[in-house]
Amino acid sequence: MNNQEQLLKQIRKQLSQNESINDVIASVLNISYDASHRRVSGKSKFSIDETIQLANHFNISLDNLFSKKGKVIVEKTIEISNQAEMQLYFENSAEKIEALTSNPNTLLYYSAKDIPLFYFMDATILSKFKAYVWLNLINSETAKVSFENFVINESFLESMTKLKTAYEKVEVKEIWNDTTINSSLQQILYFYESELLSFKSANLLFEDLKRILNTIKEKSNKPNSKFKIYYNELVMLNNNLLFETNQKLTLFVPYTLLGYFITENEDSCQNVYQWLNQQILNSKPLNVLGIKEQNLFFNKAIRKINYYMEQLNNQIDILF
Repeated sequence: MNNQEQLLKQIRKQLSQNESINDVIASVLNISYDASHRRVSGKSKFSIDETIQLANHFNISLDNLFSKKGKVIVEKTIEISNQAEMQLYFENSAEKIEALTSNPNTLLYYSAKDIPLFYFMDATILSKFKAYVWLNLINSETAKVSFENFVINESFLESMTKLKTAYEKVEVKEIWNDTTINSSLQQILYFYESELLSFKSANLLFEDLKRILNTIKEKSNKPNSKFKIYYNELVMLNNNLLFETNQKLTLFVPYTLLGYFITENEDSCQNVYQWLNQQILNSKPLNVLGIKEQNLFFNKAIRKINYYMEQLNNQIDILF
């Protein structure tokens, strides 16, 4: 079966018995019935543009149809260099998640190398700080501004909230380990020591991190919750996201700070699916292990935050 026949086969699967594939393709491509018939019969070929147009319309993965084994075709999130582009990134990400979670049986796996960014999307001081850190790492101009003088507009906060709402609608399995909170702690200390963050703000940020951990703990204790959290002591995590629906798997692989490659390649997604489920088997399910195991995990994280707060206060004591 050649490439064009494979594409037509996938399109036919989505049509009802009453629909004519010639009529449908003519409508999608805005060509005549005769031109459509020639393509369907194999007398003429789809152009590259037509192939992409049909794939987008019918949500068909060209990767799965045409790529050779060992090669993967990927989509990527938009590049970010300023606050406006970051806002657009959040809006596009929310739309992507909403599209993937339109199926009520969607399940999201999150390998949490860092605290998932969705927890920083609620218009708190930590939300502002994370946006500040991300832009500092992307745009050197932001590094010239202190955190206290850094401003994000209301529409930016709205786009963050939209992304968080999309995440909270889906059933989630998050895998954490003892290092998941480390980067957030180090970022607070780094910007304080760089004199770009005040002592008061640094302490407020540490307290807000505690709030997030307590929120996650409360979520994990809710009966019939769609949220599951697993504690893995064996492997380093990588911030991969994998969406599972009845029809397909979709994988998000980080390649920069916020940039992700997105693929529906069956072999790759299936390999990651099996890997994540194996890690879940090797993890402690904090939702079901009881208060003792939960407290061991969350209290260890709280003690780590307290240690960083002590480091901060010790520096102040030395100065005075």
